[in-house]
Amino acid sequence: LLELHPEQQKTRIDFSATEAMLGIQTVCLTKIQKEGRNLYYKTDGRLQRITRIYNRVILDELLPLGLNTDFDLRDDVDVEWAAHPDWFMRISKHSLPFLEHPSVPKTYFANQVPPDLNDWENWVLKPLFSFAGAGVKIQVRQEDLNEIPNPSQWILQRKVDYARCVPTPAGPVKAEVRMMVLWDQEPVLANTLVRLSKGETSNVAANTKDQFVGATTGYHAVG
Repeated sequence: LLELHPEQQKTRIDFSATEAMLGIQTVCLTKIQKEGRNLYYKTDGRLQRITRIYNRVILDELLPLGLNTDFDLRDDVDVEWAAHPDWFMRISKHSLPFLEHPSVPKTYFANQVPPDLNDWENWVLKPLFSFAGAGVKIQVRQEDLNEIPNPSQWILQRKVDYARCVPTPAGPVKAEVRMMVLWDQEPVLANTLVRLSKGETSNVAANTKDQFVGATTGYHAVG
């Protein structure tokens, strides 16, 4: 299981469970050694050859660091990939300003915001290339845009007011549905992840004091 500084990730508990239950070793990208087309990591003082990689490295985290590692994810090496680096696509938020549809919240690049826009309470400010809610501003002021050093790398997106439509013993919660796709020869929808929230966002950090929030599985009735 390949990750960047796995001990610092919020998902480190998942890595530990994967190792304990499946025997898959978690290895930091900076610890990989390359010899020709082969990759290795050290375990118990010995080099262990890598033949399969379950890739968890997120490009948005890796690229700004400019690390000089022995192994580059773009190298042509003799390994089989589970989640190839090419599968991480950097287009989701970047594409929003170009989409016009009732189901797509209105979005501007931060350097192209209309000068007459003034209902800042209805907007959220997001860095283009971030994840896990990093850098997102929920309560936006016009001054926030003026303080951004690179506004072309940010978007201003109209807020979506999620309805608290799921009843729980501790009161109704909001639901965000994400689809999990497995990809072999073609993408296949395998499961749905439902994120339940009572906070301003679906991020776990915004729901630490609430009950009946977090992740659950969505089931679909057939027929």
